[in-house]
Amino acid sequence: MIDRHEVLHVARLARLQLSDAEIEPMARELSAVLDHVAKIAELDLDGVPPTTHVAELTGRLRADEPRESLPREVVLAQAPAVSGDGFLVPSPQA
Repeated sequence: MIDRHEVLHVARLARLQLSDAEIEPMARELSAVLDHVAKIAELDLDGVPPTTHVAELTGRLRADEPRESLPREVVLAQAPAVSGDGFLVPSPQA
């Protein structure tokens, strides 16, 4: 099982504040996750091709082919706010 020091280190990296009461349960949970990962690492995966999805994709999107864009006037006419030739967006709050 991972110790208190390791839990606090991971919490700091994840920018989490843990109370003293949360540290021990978190150590058990993280240890369980690491044990599970260790079991997966034991699998013999030689000859298994890498995949991007665990299930076959259905209802795929159309092919990505170049085509004409909408005219700027049409797009800007649908925008909630416009500034010059572009969208007007709120400035970020500090």
